[in-house]
Amino acid sequence: MMTTLDVQTVPTPAPAASDDILFQPIEASSSGFGSLWEVVRISFGSLLANKVRSLLTMLGVIIGVASVVSLLALGNGASASITGEIEAIGTNVLTISAGSQNRGPGNATAAQNLTMDDARAIEALQLPVIGVAPQLNSNAQIVAKSADKSAQIVGITPSFQVVNNLAMQQGSFITEEHLQGANTVIVLGSTLAKDLFGNGQAVGQTVRINNQSLRVVGVLTPQGGSAFGSEDDRAYIPITTAQKRLFNARTPDGNGYRVGSITLSAINASDLDALQSRVSMLLRERHHLKLDGSADDFNVINQAEILGTLTTITSMMTLFLAAVAGISLLVGGIGIMNIMLVSVTERTREIGLRKAVGARSHHILMQFVVEAAVLSMTGGMIGLMLGSIIPIVVTQMGLLDAPIDLQTVGVAIGFSLGVGLFFGIYPAQRAAKLNPIDALRHE
Repeated sequence: MMTTLDVQTVPTPAPAASDDILFQPIEASSSGFGSLWEVVRISFGSLLANKVRSLLTMLGVIIGVASVVSLLALGNGASASITGEIEAIGTNVLTISAGSQNRGPGNATAAQNLTMDDARAIEALQLPVIGVAPQLNSNAQIVAKSADKSAQIVGITPSFQVVNNLAMQQGSFITEEHLQGANTVIVLGSTLAKDLFGNGQAVGQTVRINNQSLRVVGVLTPQGGSAFGSEDDRAYIPITTAQKRLFNARTPDGNGYRVGSITLSAINASDLDALQSRVSMLLRERHHLKLDGSADDFNVINQAEILGTLTTITSMMTLFLAAVAGISLLVGGIGIMNIMLVSVTERTREIGLRKAVGARSHHILMQFVVEAAVLSMTGGMIGLMLGSIIPIVVTQMGLLDAPIDLQTVGVAIGFSLGVGLFFGIYPAQRAAKLNPIDALRHE
């Protein structure tokens, strides 16, 4: 007898819900690598899962980038300020000052070896210069009706105005007529005029210097201060008045008058070296000195050489300070490598599981390299924002113009990215080389 068996259909298991999938697949690019955007998203998720640890890891990069940005901005600002002050004086200027360049101990006062005859001899050379301006400087008390002040008194010729690009706010400058007659007239800097006369009219007023009355004939426009002093705090009189009436500047033989310095303004800055050689040779001949310059009793200052030297010094100092600040970036990079190594250890089973389901070594390598780069770049952006605060505050306070240029931003971001990539490679390679079976067994 045949027995009929009821055949029961075995139900087909339903597909697992998407929530049951342990790992979301990483979107692949056409080249077989994971999508970079997807990798970055996962990297941020990993960092946000350990916020405090990530912040502490980025601290070295934040401090390093902030230091580099602020120091580069301040250093470049200081360099630009010094350069601007020298360029305002003029990079086409030669200044011959009295006294040897190499004075020994005990000779603090320069010997007064320059004379008006020297200045006239230089003018007679007919050199390609805008003007030749001899000067005689001295400090004295200037007494007005309601105030008095100690200031630098500069004896000058009319060419001084052209050589130094001075403009008048009120009245007129020293003229050739004042010079020839040794007239008792005076031109005041803007600050000095305000100190002596307040907001009142200075031109036409009378002041006294060494019991000598002088009439104010002009006030200069504000020039601004610098590390080399300010024209605004000085007073200017005819050099003949300074030599004959106020400061008794006769030469020891009584046949001429001393000057403290002689300024030449070249038409072309490229002629400065030739002018310096020609003027030096003339003064050696006049003073009966050795032609090799070893016994010079004068000193020639070339503004272009000073500008070049100061620019080199300030640039080197800026780079040195930035290099010192960069040590923090190195420390931050070591911190990133340390944390990434810890992360590799903590995520060993995850790495094994990823490899077991098909991830290749280059996928794991890219994942950890991107995580290190994201960590350092995030720290770099935070450091850039913090480092910008100090230059902005300094600029707003008027202490220094320290703008942050694109080059500084590029250096900061580039260094922070480089640190992340450099110090992230080793942990990433270590993760990529893990054996999937050993990784899955890891406790």
